[in-house]
Amino acid sequence: MRVVLAQPRGFCAGVERAIEIVERALDKYGPPIYVRHEIVHNRHVVERLRAKGAYFVDEIDEIPPGNVTIFSAHGVASAIEERAGARGLPVIDATCPLVSKVHIEGQRYANQGREIILIGHAGHPEIVGTMGRIIGRVHLISTPEEVAGLQVSNPDKLAFITQTTLSVDDTHAVIEALKARFPTIVGPDTKDICYATQNRQRAARNLAAMVDVVLVVGAPNSSNSNRLREIAAESGVPSYLIEDAAALDPRWLKDASAVGITAGASAPAELVKALIDRLRDLAEIEVEELSGVTENVRFRMPPQLAEGAAG
Repeated sequence: MRVVLAQPRGFCAGVERAIEIVERALDKYGPPIYVRHEIVHNRHVVERLRAKGAYFVDEIDEIPPGNVTIFSAHGVASAIEERAGARGLPVIDATCPLVSKVHIEGQRYANQGREIILIGHAGHPEIVGTMGRIIGRVHLISTPEEVAGLQVSNPDKLAFITQTTLSVDDTHAVIEALKARFPTIVGPDTKDICYATQNRQRAARNLAAMVDVVLVVGAPNSSNSNRLREIAAESGVPSYLIEDAAALDPRWLKDASAVGITAGASAPAELVKALIDRLRDLAEIEVEELSGVTENVRFRMPPQLAEGAAG
């Protein structure tokens, strides 16, 4: 059986940075370190950091005063930042720089007197954080059909921004619907879309064209992992999202001569390796990796954790 690996797959630079922030904070300050929400959407990553002394909480009020606090890669609302300050919590911000860029763009548009149309999924931590960072009116939509129902004050003073875990393809139809109804609407260039989301989705589509079954390694609450499975399924290939090798059902592989593997942006490489080992237990396999984009993006550490920062 052929096992074909998508390229790229797994961790993106924002996730790598967020995990490294927690690890460096534990080394520098010692446990306990408190993290608001999961640092990234992956149970295995969270459990590994928890074992080192990281505590994951839902609310700032759960953190004892004075303890080092980390905001997750998804970003937080300004009110959360203010509450942390009021409680005297030393904060390290692990928000992905691409998410922070969306916050800045959204506020810049709002400062121009524009209402903001935010394209994304209601309830996703990134969306909650983004809506809580922009001072001004923000409308959240996720589908082209919702555009017709938008009630805005001035159709000529609008701007759109998007959730980073949506690709150019994901947002294209919504943006086209917005431009059709509001011809003067402005928004960021498509190059501002998260490179990792776009790269992984394109690789998943290429992978699905070559195999009989696609396995996506990722957490069930990971937006980008779920989208990878959907994209593969849209190609007409049976596709399954699994947290780890233990979740693999051998029946999915019946009559499959080629199995494709990819992984969401918050899934560690060791989970893919364990899945390959599991497949090797089930059948004789040949592993190959597709050619694809090589990502070499690296984001700077927060000043508190930069090399040479004072203790």
